[in-house]
Amino acid sequence: MSGGVDSAVAAALLVEQGYDVIGITIKTYNYEDIGGNISNETSCCSLDGINDARRVAQQLGFPHYVVDLTVPFKEQVINYFIDTYMHGETPNPCVMCNRHIKWAQMLHKADALGADYIATGHYVQIRKDDALERYILSRASDSVKDQSYALWNVAQEHLARTLFPLAEMTKPEVRTAAVRFGLDIANKHESYEICFIPDNDYTRFLRDNVPDISRKIGQGNIVYQGEKIGEHEGFPFYTIGQRRGLSVSVGKPAFITAIDAETNTIILGDEEELLHRGLIATQINLIKYASLEKPVRIVAKIRYKDAGEPATVTQTDVDTLRIEFDNPRRAITPGQSVVIYEEDDVIGGGVIKEWFA
Repeated sequence: MSGGVDSAVAAALLVEQGYDVIGITIKTYNYEDIGGNISNETSCCSLDGINDARRVAQQLGFPHYVVDLTVPFKEQVINYFIDTYMHGETPNPCVMCNRHIKWAQMLHKADALGADYIATGHYVQIRKDDALERYILSRASDSVKDQSYALWNVAQEHLARTLFPLAEMTKPEVRTAAVRFGLDIANKHESYEICFIPDNDYTRFLRDNVPDISRKIGQGNIVYQGEKIGEHEGFPFYTIGQRRGLSVSVGKPAFITAIDAETNTIILGDEEELLHRGLIATQINLIKYASLEKPVRIVAKIRYKDAGEPATVTQTDVDTLRIEFDNPRRAITPGQSVVIYEEDDVIGGGVIKEWFA
């Protein structure tokens, strides 16, 4: 329970359905360590969030515990976040948190408490396919709030013990339900920032948490058409597709088309240079099928808000997918997740390693 309306209503629905509910809020970081606006009440893991979750549990009549997962969260999420940026790529920390913290670690806690399932306020559907002998995720009924993209990395054994009470609800319906249950957080604002960066300033976070970051990366060159046209403050502070905040001009719109971490170089190009026909993904997790024995027609999303694009996916080895789009995609970004769908079902996903023309 994050203290938000979604997890609160999920808990209330389970109580109404007769489940024996235990509320768990995880502490994922030490507030004095992260810097920034540590009192930001919209953060899903803030002190205010913990207090709101506890109050909901008391109101609904079930026990509530705060579980300190700061050590595994730092190892599995924060260190991953920093390392990915320091290698010139763009991380997706929520994906890693979901797999390693909200599911793997929480199921350990569930076992300790004698609980059969974990339930969250995610907007996503789940079902057991007896023919495939797989637990399958699919898009939520509310296409605007669908969170299937962020859950591609959850393991099968974890999905087998998961409930999603909000699967067929829309956000307005959830808020209406919160009013029906008498929850005073019915109109609480949503959290959009990364939980451990409550001021939403990841460059500040990196400067605060990477010792001697200025010495390690320093200023580097900005290159356009093979020529140096300026300098930047360090490659981790930039991302593929970025146009603004570069402090250089070439007389027309120019975008970051590549980041060379080894030489601390930012490469600019014209917008058409951001277009690529396909990508290679590694660190894959397949949900609907155990493996892909032949090329499959799919729709692939390369970022959370992406509508998706028809493509053909081929599993080239146990941990690699090759995806070729029907039409070139803009700003395919190494480090981000690609998630592949068969109609509304999540086939699986992986971490983008590179693109190809």
